[in-house]
Amino acid sequence: MTRVLITGANSFIGTNFRKYSQYTNNEEISILENKAEDIEFSKYDVVLHLAAIVHQSKKIAESEYFRINRDLCLKIAQQSKKSGIKQFIFLSTIKVYGGYIPGSEIRNENSECFPDDAYGKSKYAAEAELLRMDDSDFKVSIIRTPLVYGEAVSANMFSLIRLVESFPILPFGKIDNKRNFTFSENLVGFIDQIIEKRASGVFIAMDEKAISTTELIIFISKYLGKRTILFKLPKLFIRISHIIFPDIIDSLYVSAELNNKKTKKVLNYEAPFSTEEGIKRTVLYYLENKKRKGNIMIL
Repeated sequence: MTRVLITGANSFIGTNFRKYSQYTNNEEISILENKAEDIEFSKYDVVLHLAAIVHQSKKIAESEYFRINRDLCLKIAQQSKKSGIKQFIFLSTIKVYGGYIPGSEIRNENSECFPDDAYGKSKYAAEAELLRMDDSDFKVSIIRTPLVYGEAVSANMFSLIRLVESFPILPFGKIDNKRNFTFSENLVGFIDQIIEKRASGVFIAMDEKAISTTELIIFISKYLGKRTILFKLPKLFIRISHIIFPDIIDSLYVSAELNNKKTKKVLNYEAPFSTEEGIKRTVLYYLENKKRKGNIMIL
């Protein structure tokens, strides 16, 4: 039976993998509490490396992104290879491509990368070094994903659900963009296929179709059971807001469409859940979890 070690304890994606993966013989470990050289990698067949500093709104030194996302990752990969691990799976990000350029081609697994922030740069640097380690005995698999959402999600998608739940009128009407998202159970399916086929190289894991921000808000509102009125912001207001809040405006108004045709062909796999179905399951989990918390009595 294939044994999987997940680096990064209690992570959102790790929790979903442990719950939904067909590879049930798995274990997770904190790399904050364990040095790479002290981990007994020889007990495992596959390392799923999830530990990372993700893109933060608060200021973190670029050197810290590289220390965790590149240097520590490579140290774990080197120890894994020495110990006879057969496959190393690295969860990367579409941030390695850099910002969207209007009129440019839709990005795919072979597109050139021009990361423009510390998160994307550090992940891309780790990718490059890891791929040099790939050989017949040590398969390296890089998974790039857009925003991942699903059961127990936090961060951006959680904030968006809370926003739709709290405000009946929102400025997200008629947004003409296309963005891909990744439902966590779809991501687990891609990971399972990569392990099963011992596939190496660069992959893009995502839901089947890109949707607009307006469609996303409509889905969230629908499954929250809320009536939400959406209006369109003037272009001048959006341009001014982009100067002040570039990351937020980009994530809501700018396209970031991807093509993972190569990934689907190599893995012979298509994401089973649509984004609407994924949002439905995520929102229903959110509501159920909120209900459970509301029933807790503190005495």
